[in-house]
Amino acid sequence: MNPDWQNFLTQCGATIGEGVVRRFGDNAAELETTARGTVLCDLGQFGALRVSGIDAQPFLQNLLSNDIREVSTSRAQLSSLNTAKGRMLATLLIWRDGDDYLLQLPRVLCEPIRKKLSMYVLRAKVKIADVSEEIISLGLSGANAQDVLRGQFGELPQIPLDFIATTQGSVIRISDTRFQINTSAPHASALWLALSQHAQPVGSDCWDWLNIRSGIPVILPQTQEQFVAQMVNFDLIGGVNFKKGCYPGQEIVARMQYLGKLKRCMYLAHINFQEHRDSTDAPQAGDELFSADMVDQTSGMIVNAAPAPGGGYDVLATVQIASRETQAVHWKSLQGEALQFLALPYSLPLS
Repeated sequence: MNPDWQNFLTQCGATIGEGVVRRFGDNAAELETTARGTVLCDLGQFGALRVSGIDAQPFLQNLLSNDIREVSTSRAQLSSLNTAKGRMLATLLIWRDGDDYLLQLPRVLCEPIRKKLSMYVLRAKVKIADVSEEIISLGLSGANAQDVLRGQFGELPQIPLDFIATTQGSVIRISDTRFQINTSAPHASALWLALSQHAQPVGSDCWDWLNIRSGIPVILPQTQEQFVAQMVNFDLIGGVNFKKGCYPGQEIVARMQYLGKLKRCMYLAHINFQEHRDSTDAPQAGDELFSADMVDQTSGMIVNAAPAPGGGYDVLATVQIASRETQAVHWKSLQGEALQFLALPYSLPLS
């Protein structure tokens, strides 16, 4: 985290650990506010790579799952970087800064993915830099989010993943009630003070929970190379373009779409801890799931997990479709807590 920005947030009452805002007060109360009110988050759990140079667009077009040509001065995009076997290495939120492309992903993956992308540069006129310390991203969520932002920026993007750029920074519309603001250190503190007059500052868990409830997967180190895009519904939320040219893993992803039978997909679920359970043993990305019909093998894996308002954890979990339809699915073992499945905000083709 940018040191000046970290000092500012600390002065505002933030508790920060490993460069991430954990909370501003009581985490349970912040989650309740997130579910019902308007909240402001620092998105320090994410970092950004800047891809620049005259070959930046064709370079990214040859590597990512979506059509980078559709990223414009007013349009952002979800995309992914995959292995040759179609397994996801990173999920990305991409937007333009002038002629450059900014790729947002979990901060812990920024340096490994920068190195991975650099392996493909060869003679291309492209530079890839980790600019996580330079770009500060804020999340604003709630029924009043549009009114709050309109008072600060005026015009707002109208549909999901549209964005506007101003002298203060850029605003990406995530949904009707969620926006991401990307700015620089000189503007960040003034923006935070202005927005926090109308929105409650909360910790990073709250934004992670909102992503989970929205059915947006985030690949983390524990889940790299575990999923093909369709297993985490990435095609359903616009992260894959099936008409673009080749990229690493494209043949596998396309075969799954047109010729294969999808055996796993991602569901939203709640894990309700028993009172006696040690709260330090919490669901984590990469935890395995089990069901009675799957002998000697797992029936799924947790993609993302976050504390839920009211207790327990909400999770995104990739699960065998057959197991989901006929069996109870349990966390970590057949004796573990059963997942209570919830409705995603979008339809699953096989449900």
